Amino acid sequence: MATSTSSHILNSPVEYLTGITAAKGDLLRKELGIFNFKDLLEYYPFRHIDKTRVDKISSIGLTTEYAQVAGTITAKNILGEKQNRRLLVQIMDETGMLELVWFQGINWVEKMLVTGNKYLVFGKTGFFNGKPQMAHPEIEPYSPEKAGGKSYLEPIYSSTEKLKTRGLNGRAIGKFTLDLLNRLTVKELPENLPETIISRYKLISRFEATRQIHFPASIQQYEQALRRLKFEEFFIAQWNVQFVKRKRHRFSKGHIFSTVGTLFNEFYEKHLPFPLTEAQKRVLKEIRKDTAGGHQMNRLLQGDVGSGKTIVALLSMLISADNRNPETGEPFQSLLMAPTEILAQQHYAGICDLVKQLPVTVMLLTGSTKTKERKEILRSCADGSLTILIGTHAVIEDHVQFRNLGFAVVDEQHKFGVAQRAKLWAKNTVPPHILVMTATPIPRTLALTAYGDLDYSIIDELPPGRKPVNTVHRYEQARPQVMDFIKQQLALGRQAYIIYPLIEESSKLDYENLMKGYEEVKSFFPEPAYWISMVHGKQDALQKETNMQRFVQGDTHIMVSTTVIEVGVNVPNASVMVIESAEKFGLSQLHQLRGRVGRGAEQSYCILLTGRKLSADARERINIMVRTNDGFLVAEKDLELRGPGEMEGTRQSGILHFKLADIVQDKAMLEAAKLSVEQIIETDPELLSEENSALKNYLLLQKGKTAWSRIS
Repeated sequence: MATSTSSHILNSPVEYLTGITAAKGDLLRKELGIFNFKDLLEYYPFRHIDKTRVDKISSIGLTTEYAQVAGTITAKNILGEKQNRRLLVQIMDETGMLELVWFQGINWVEKMLVTGNKYLVFGKTGFFNGKPQMAHPEIEPYSPEKAGGKSYLEPIYSSTEKLKTRGLNGRAIGKFTLDLLNRLTVKELPENLPETIISRYKLISRFEATRQIHFPASIQQYEQALRRLKFEEFFIAQWNVQFVKRKRHRFSKGHIFSTVGTLFNEFYEKHLPFPLTEAQKRVLKEIRKDTAGGHQMNRLLQGDVGSGKTIVALLSMLISADNRNPETGEPFQSLLMAPTEILAQQHYAGICDLVKQLPVTVMLLTGSTKTKERKEILRSCADGSLTILIGTHAVIEDHVQFRNLGFAVVDEQHKFGVAQRAKLWAKNTVPPHILVMTATPIPRTLALTAYGDLDYSIIDELPPGRKPVNTVHRYEQARPQVMDFIKQQLALGRQAYIIYPLIEESSKLDYENLMKGYEEVKSFFPEPAYWISMVHGKQDALQKETNMQRFVQGDTHIMVSTTVIEVGVNVPNASVMVIESAEKFGLSQLHQLRGRVGRGAEQSYCILLTGRKLSADARERINIMVRTNDGFLVAEKDLELRGPGEMEGTRQSGILHFKLADIVQDKAMLEAAKLSVEQIIETDPELLSEENSALKNYLLLQKGKTAWSRIS
């Protein structure tokens, strides 16, 4: 019975509270997303003010931020003229005198305050001419019951201008919240975590935490409430992603790749360009295990630029081709989807070169594939004669039908949404195994949340012979020396990138900035001794493509570009990357750009050019880049500096929008919540035990908001 009552009460529309009219309720929905009692309880204050004690005026010192005092008004004066008018009020207690000053609402305040009467005053303190002072304090008539201050810390809620005009300021929201809390009992806010977890982590109850987060008796109680509710947020989020993952592992049928056959073995033994690293071998084993189990694989493969993800993907696609569909007896097909045409072409050229001595058919499908060729490709997909299809998102269009799709690779995950992944699933009655690759290292904490429903693998070592990119920081004044260094590299037969930032607000400025830069580069590198390619967003696709290809093929020495180059161009001969105004780039972007060089066996260089004036954040980003080539370390730092909401590829994931918890600050708590969830899923996944009944009741009450409630 308790569960239905709690469900009913917390789902009550916010208008059921005294004082919230239909019009006010409508505004709360539109402005703050507060629809019902539950939403109001989860609209947390952003800070608290301590009015639990009444201070003596003499205790106000230079370090005092806020104070609450009780005293008698001894004098009040309006001073100054016109804009400089102010009301000055003196208030005294037995220990000293405090000045109160108002610059607005002067006439009204002056009439309200009576000399000789006693008042309770609260505000931010400062000193003026050596005397303690408060500007625009809160003031109310004193009564003996107020002598000890309030029994709780006063919450401060954010509001909006629209709400304030209708009398719904932060104080009013606090009043409604208090009214609601006074109505509720433990029965309406029952526990939702197992008792063992509560005692293991010494958490206070859900009911107590909900009260204390709003109206705590002390700062210690507030911190306890915060700790409990943060843990709960992480726990429920982890339960949802882990449950989806488990359900997929158990119930989603997948093709069984039982053998490692001739194609894989011949390639592995005779055509591998270099021995696999231990990390690559480990990831291959994980993929082998996934694809042999009879359930669909959904695996995220992270690896820094140049770590050898493509080889792992190719070996996996060869395993797919070595296995046959038991119904048709025909080998499985694979596809590889890349975010840009040039990257798709590079994958195609690279894979064709690697498998040229094997009996496999590889084809390329992009937006610019000619009609006749397209028909041939579609026919080969449909009749099963094609082994591997490489392309852009053109490969997931409805008219592309496979006879036997067994394996799909998605390159550069952050450029594709969940919907595009889902389209791949629909390509077969039994969905293909999916390997999602990214060269943008994702910090572990982010992977646990944003990509928690995927299994994930990491390639954390570079192939033998690869040298880390030598990264240096130079100020604008050193530009001639930087250009001389590029000349030396070009004389050795190498190529160089010069990258300009995008100023998102203005494509016109971008263009002007780039053109100015291009002319400057030309003055250092005149034709015909040097040839320069230029790529930017205003070019049409064909021109962009042509200019990139000229650089890829070595027809030009220097590529001048905006960040369109960030994903995907592979030019092993390019050994220098100059990033102009490097302070304007985010960390992960700088790291991605740096990854465009260092792809050959020669030593490569990344030069970060900046102005003299650098913010503390920009300086920190530059220093990190100079200090390390480790993409995972860069990603962790990026997460710390920018926060999860700004990380690339996370915007599509609602799971990161925690109300209280923070995946950077509360990393240890996230790990603890994840571990707790895994233990329950291992021992009691259906939540049948008495111990887990509170969690089960809570999840069932979420009414379709969680993956679990939809399944159960």
